Amino acid sequence: MTYTLIVLPFIAVTAIVTLATIRRPRFGRRMAASGIAAAVLVVLTAVFDTAMIAAGLVVYPPEHLSGLRIGLAPIEDFSYAVCAAFLVPAVFTLLPARTVRSEGET
Repeated sequence: MTYTLIVLPFIAVTAIVTLATIRRPRFGRRMAASGIAAAVLVVLTAVFDTAMIAAGLVVYPPEHLSGLRIGLAPIEDFSYAVCAAFLVPAVFTLLPARTVRSEGET
C-alpha cells in the first residue's frame, strides 16, 4: 500500500466535514485562516521533516512514495498538516455552542 492511498481517507473526511460548514457564519474567514495555517504548517513540515530525514531519523521506502518531494520530505507528509489546518476548525464549528456558567452555578 502506498502512502497516497493511506492519505486519501483523511483528505475525503476533511473535504466532507469542511464542506458541511459552508453555510455556517464566517466560512470565508475560516477558510482564509485555515489557508494561512496550512501554509505555515507546510513550511514547518518541509524544514523539520527534511532535517529528520537528513539526520537519518526517518526513512521512507521509495516503493511506497509518489516520488514528489519538497526538500527531502515526500509530498505525502504534507497532507496531514494541511488536513489538520482545515479539519480542526471545521469540527469546532460543527460542535454545539457551549454556555459559560458563572461561579457557583451547577
